[in-house]
Amino acid sequence: MNKIAITRKEHFNAAHRLHNKHWSKEKNEEVFGKCNNPNYHGHNYDLEVTVIGHINVDTGYVIDTKILSSIIKEKVLEPFDHKNLNLDVPLFKNKNPTVENIAVVIYDEIIKEISNDLELKIKLYETPRNFVEYPYK
Repeated sequence: MNKIAITRKEHFNAAHRLHNKHWSKEKNEEVFGKCNNPNYHGHNYDLEVTVIGHINVDTGYVIDTKILSSIIKEKVLEPFDHKNLNLDVPLFKNKNPTVENIAVVIYDEIIKEISNDLELKIKLYETPRNFVEYPYK
C-alpha cells in the first residue's frame, strides 16, 4: 500500500524582530528593513503539520489526530502563541526567528514526538503570500 498524508491546520500569533547581533545597525536595516524594527512586529501565522505514513490496519489511522493536535498544542501553540519569539521563546535565543527558522524549530520539536516510521512536513504561512515548507522535497 502507498503512503498517505494527513494534515492538521493551526494558527498562532507572535511577534519577532529580524536582527543579526554581529552586524551594524545600518546593515541590519538594509537587509531586514521594517522587520528589524527595534520594537518588534507581529504576524498571524498559519501552520499546516502533515504526517505521512502507512495506514495502521487496526486503527485506520496514520496518526490519531487527537494525539497530533495535543503535540502541536504543547510544542507550538503554548510556547509561541501571543509571545515575542526573540524574548519569550528560549528556542530562539541564538536563532534569528525568520519564517524559515521558525518552521525548522517546529519540525524539530514535533518530530521527536511522533513514531519513527512516520514522516513529517511543516508548511508555515507568515502572510497569505509568504510561506515555507520544511523539509522541501
